Amino acid sequence: MIEVFTEHYADTAVLHACPAGMRTTPLPTVVFYHGFSSSKTVYSYCAVALAMAGIRVIMPDAAEHGDRYYGDNTGRLTHFWHILYQNLVEYPRLRDAILATGQVLPGALGVGGASMGGMTALGIMARHPEVACAASLMGSGFYAPLARTLFPPLPLTSREAEATFGQIMAPLADYEASVNLRTLSDRPLFLWHGLDDDVVPAADSLRLQHQLLEQGGAALLTCQWQAGVRHRVTPEALEATVRFFAQHLPGA
Repeated sequence: MIEVFTEHYADTAVLHACPAGMRTTPLPTVVFYHGFSSSKTVYSYCAVALAMAGIRVIMPDAAEHGDRYYGDNTGRLTHFWHILYQNLVEYPRLRDAILATGQVLPGALGVGGASMGGMTALGIMARHPEVACAASLMGSGFYAPLARTLFPPLPLTSREAEATFGQIMAPLADYEASVNLRTLSDRPLFLWHGLDDDVVPAADSLRLQHQLLEQGGAALLTCQWQAGVRHRVTPEALEATVRFFAQHLPGA
């Protein structure tokens, strides 16, 4: 059995799932990020699956989502990359608030997510060595190239627009997978992607796999590709994610 709570950590609304009766017991813990135009509540099935495996899950709402949504869906469509960046810069405060509770088994903090959440997980792992392991489901670590086709922040129709685009994307540059291959290969990493993904190209996960293999990062890398699957988390993807964290989080 499990328990699910809604709480606030570092002024951020989160869903907190854990095995029943273990709310304050130190446990291996995963911070799991939801996808774009979704919420922690919609992705709660991921938290339930992980909690059933004995893992604590903290699932925050991204800016402009869930409890933080203010009703402007049209505007939000142009804010994808701002929201991803906000996930990344909010993580340290969220991490510190979670660790301050004493509910995380020492050395057993992981990150994961799907779609925008997978991109978040990759960016966090790239810059934060305390992350024991990470899982990216249908994400991408190649932000700037993808932003030209996935929810571009503005139409790229002029030299001035290109300059503004560069300014918007510049804060994400330090989190790009291409400049963080060493840190992405020194701890366990799980990549999952549906090969017919019609939103985030599976080619981005395959590219990251190839680059990590070229850097000698094969030993700690787990990849699973699913043919015929578009942009969704399948039962097989969720099961593989649970297995990955159960295997690689200390104490799981």
